[in-house]
Amino acid sequence: MADVETEKLVKPEGIPTKGIVAVNPKPNKGVTSKLIDWFESLIVKLMYDSSQPHHYPSGNFAPARDETPPTVDLPVIGFLPECLDGEFVRVGPNPKFAPVAGYHWFDGDGMVHGIRIKDGKATYVSRYVRTSRLKQEEYFGASKFRKIGDLKGFFGLLMVNMQMLRAKLKVLDVSYGTGTANTALVYHHGKLLALSEEDKPYVLKVLEDGDLQTLGMLDYDKRLSHSFTAHPKVDPITGEMFTFGYADTPPYITYRVISKDGFMHDPVPITISDPIMMHDFAITENYAIFMDLPLYFRPKEMVKDKKLLFTFDATKKARFGVLPRFAKDDLLIKWFELPNCFIFHNANAWEEEDEVVLITCRLQNPDLDMVSGEVKEKLGNFSNELYEMRFNMNTGLATQKKLSESAVEFPRVNESYTGRKQRYVYGTRIDGIATVTGIVKFDLHAEPESGKKIIEVGGNVEGLYDLGPGRFGSEAIYVPKVPGVTSEEDDGYLIFFVHDENTGKSAVHVIDAKTMSPDPVAVVDLPHRVPYGFHALFVTEEQLQEQAKL
Repeated sequence: MADVETEKLVKPEGIPTKGIVAVNPKPNKGVTSKLIDWFESLIVKLMYDSSQPHHYPSGNFAPARDETPPTVDLPVIGFLPECLDGEFVRVGPNPKFAPVAGYHWFDGDGMVHGIRIKDGKATYVSRYVRTSRLKQEEYFGASKFRKIGDLKGFFGLLMVNMQMLRAKLKVLDVSYGTGTANTALVYHHGKLLALSEEDKPYVLKVLEDGDLQTLGMLDYDKRLSHSFTAHPKVDPITGEMFTFGYADTPPYITYRVISKDGFMHDPVPITISDPIMMHDFAITENYAIFMDLPLYFRPKEMVKDKKLLFTFDATKKARFGVLPRFAKDDLLIKWFELPNCFIFHNANAWEEEDEVVLITCRLQNPDLDMVSGEVKEKLGNFSNELYEMRFNMNTGLATQKKLSESAVEFPRVNESYTGRKQRYVYGTRIDGIATVTGIVKFDLHAEPESGKKIIEVGGNVEGLYDLGPGRFGSEAIYVPKVPGVTSEEDDGYLIFFVHDENTGKSAVHVIDAKTMSPDPVAVVDLPHRVPYGFHALFVTEEQLQEQAKL
């Protein structure tokens, strides 16, 4: 995120704060750097097919080049309820510099868009997460780190070696990692964290006026030496956070538990046969659920078959491991098999008699090219459906049940029920180009309606907020009127970003989660367009005051 005025800083950038690691990379310009640049440009000229279209850096997927300092007193149609006092934040990929060659939607630098709400008024801000990667590219004034979009064929192998060469010759400093912090946000132990699964968390601070400042990186007093998922789980009752990292060398999965007070316990390696992409997991009151799904890290196939680095193997089963969540090793893990699939995001999980229940968005035959923008027509076959999966801890048998038509993603629940049985799931309805066309409310106590071909109200679809022609949204976050589980589970609001491609304008919508009325409770007009992005979070007023002490 951008440097802010000195008088607003609690700690100047570069000075560590309460266990937070100051990120001060030391890249080097000079003859070596220029020679590598020249060699890379030659490789790109000779081997990269520049005719390949890049859908995702265009339209409203294109980056917002400039940050926005706090813009106050935004126009509000309707009213902003008192329970929304806090800051609604959403992160996404926003490349500051043009790619040298390929680009994938997962590649962009993390930019956080925030809406500070207080006493019915709204302020908008956007800031980059000031990662080591971003700081170094700002130093060079150009893109220097390898992109996921480059990782195809022999060209991809050469581009990986370009980054390795830059690191070996000290042109780039990789001692702080190479992540973008562009994927998700979580609040734990008085800190707002920006996450990407190939790196450690970055700590953000929300200032009094809603502005955002990057304080540094969190390594839990040097106890964290591996990557950190973008989807850790915070138990709302105990305050503990559960997380994991995946790697291309053993152990392929490493599980961690972080106490309410921020202490990271010893690593628990999870034994699986091959390196995989594991984007999410789940917890219940007593278990953690790991997903050994057949999206494999296969660099040889990348080179030989000109595929992306991760390849789905449709011949392999999907495996789910259920481990006591405070286990010291993986000896007690129980593995279950279901038909092959991939899962980006889970909604929730809980225990029900002898069974562990997982509510998830199940994707058939994934291809990460679907979100590279190079093969747009493939997205028409995108099949992502809400499923219930059950793992019987006594019999060792697993079953699954389809709960929706396609395509549903970004499932969220009332997070007071994380790890406990809940009734409602709020998902996004997405179309063939991975844009959100509506917000769906599922009632898990109702049966899905048979014979449906599209997602519409009826059966277990209790409500659908349709955004209308040419308008597209983002992940919707549930905010309860009263925190906890004493009130009705759906007595609250959903808040999310919306972009109107007809007018080029963006807004934040607030809708009634109980009624799912087509008439929004509030619409906050934003000063400029907000690009499509990934995950969001609502930081309560109480949490804002807590993290202000950093």
